[in-house]
Amino acid sequence: MLLAVYIGKNTWLKNIVEKEFEDSELGKIVMRDNVRARRIIFRVRPDAIYITVPCGTEIRKVLALLEEYRSKLVRDKAKVDRKTIDLNFKIDRSLFQLSLISGQGEKFLAHSELGKTQIICSATARFEDEQLQEWLRKVIKEALRKNAKIVLPELLNKLSTKHALPYLSVKINSSQGRWGSCSMTKNINLSCYLLLLPMYLVEYVLLHELCHTKEMNHGERFWSLLNRFTDGKAIELRNELKNYRTEF
Repeated sequence: MLLAVYIGKNTWLKNIVEKEFEDSELGKIVMRDNVRARRIIFRVRPDAIYITVPCGTEIRKVLALLEEYRSKLVRDKAKVDRKTIDLNFKIDRSLFQLSLISGQGEKFLAHSELGKTQIICSATARFEDEQLQEWLRKVIKEALRKNAKIVLPELLNKLSTKHALPYLSVKINSSQGRWGSCSMTKNINLSCYLLLLPMYLVEYVLLHELCHTKEMNHGERFWSLLNRFTDGKAIELRNELKNYRTEF
């Protein structure tokens, strides 16, 4: 992934030479001077984000551009970090299982039933091809969405009844920004990517949103309520959830 940014003439102030640091969101960042460079170039690699700058470029100029393009760099890093989907790729969770096998023909086929999807791949599949990778991700995303529309509303309803936490409606989306949300009118939205979580974390997210039907903010009363339904492990489960991402 490459991002190039042209800079003005009056930036030749302080020499960077080479600077390396850790960013809490982007990971390792390496800045390097290059005598031939006429622009600032960001390269996103699996091991780090490399920033090539014209010699003498002021470091605060580079840092300002880093913040300006942070959201794009985060997205590009997520793509670079993603696992290649090939015959070794598997999803094995309580609510969703997926595998790929090699077929005999030239076409790709998908076989799905509730909770389980199998993709039969072309015998000549080139898994390094980016277009194939994007197609496979779309197929998996659609399988997740279809399964989530059946499984998650039923599970939410059971937890709602069990804990006397009524809600108005539930919708399943493909959000990669959040696992779930609850509106002031008790409408709950859930991401289909919840199926990528262990079962106990799925239940935690659903209980979290159900508790918002009583307490809309994250104050003391909210966490006290959620603790009642999670054996006092609400904060522990919240912290564990941070280790998972809404993607595959």
